[in-house]
Amino acid sequence: MPGADPVAGGAAVAYEHRAEIDDLLNRYAHAYDDRDAAGVGATFAEDGELSLTIAGGDLVGPFVGREAIIAMMTGALAGQDDQRRHVASTLALDACDGTAAEARSYLTLVTIVDGALSVVSTARYSDRLRRVDGRWLLARRHIALDLPY
Repeated sequence: MPGADPVAGGAAVAYEHRAEIDDLLNRYAHAYDDRDAAGVGATFAEDGELSLTIAGGDLVGPFVGREAIIAMMTGALAGQDDQRRHVASTLALDACDGTAAEARSYLTLVTIVDGALSVVSTARYSDRLRRVDGRWLLARRHIALDLPY
């Protein structure tokens, strides 16, 4: 219906949880930039999933379960010798009932190499979130990178 609120549970429910969800997405970015694979894993539910595509290419993953996500992140971080900054922005909650949510946001990936700052890619995050023991966790994250990096 035109003009209908797309957030299940209504805007008040979404507003109540929005700051916690935004904080979770930012903790993911900080952990990645700090090269903390376990910290990235801690933003996922135990049975969480992570997948990605690069520039519309083949699906990578899904990596299923926190331990598989940590192992994938450990390998990815080992191959990176630059300083990265993941800037998450433009959070949109598409559904939120207080126990589960769906969200979209953008990524601007900045890197610093030899004192030079570059934007190396952008992406869209598509997330399913679940509230576990009073805190939000990623149940599924798909990253659609616009460019390889």
